[in-house]
Amino acid sequence: MICGCDEAGRGPVIGPMVVAIVCGDSDSFKKIGVKDSKMLSESKREFLLEQIMNIAKSVEYVIVREEEIDRATYKKQLNLLEAVTISSMIKQENEYIVDCPDVNEERFSRLLTELSGNKKIISRHKADIDFPLVSAASIVAKVLREREISKIKEELGDFGSGYPSDTRTVTFLRNYFMKNGRMPPHVRRSWKTIYSITSKLEDF
Repeated sequence: MICGCDEAGRGPVIGPMVVAIVCGDSDSFKKIGVKDSKMLSESKREFLLEQIMNIAKSVEYVIVREEEIDRATYKKQLNLLEAVTISSMIKQENEYIVDCPDVNEERFSRLLTELSGNKKIISRHKADIDFPLVSAASIVAKVLREREISKIKEELGDFGSGYPSDTRTVTFLRNYFMKNGRMPPHVRRSWKTIYSITSKLEDF
């Protein structure tokens, strides 16, 4: 059986990363119109998720929490963390196409093979665009992460997208730090955004 794998949430400063694997018939996913999740609206992703769950042979995912991401980032091992997470879901009898987070596709493929023992792994850049199974995994990961973000917003209030490029997110973090003297939960403390905010405000 062939499976696609992708993640959502490598870059944000708030919230977890979700890694998903979807297995099944590639043509079936092509027929329902799966695309890279970033090219779809939130409502379309939710609609497609239900269809993906119905036609997939299997769907697996892992939610990687902020603390794990921080530990890996401090050691400059975020790619290794993603590879270990993917490998924990890999089964020997299946073939896998993985959206590659590394600049070197072959290196990431070798790492996955070393960790999992499965030699039927292909890692490609833009696999979430080129392969329907990876597009499906992208949608699963994105929707599940969005649901996690919704839970965090219920706890913290609206902070925008959670990405460092979002001024709403940066403003929220700055204001929270000024008011409380610390960063809120669910924040990736290893991100440069956090260092930039805390170091500047601590100077005053």
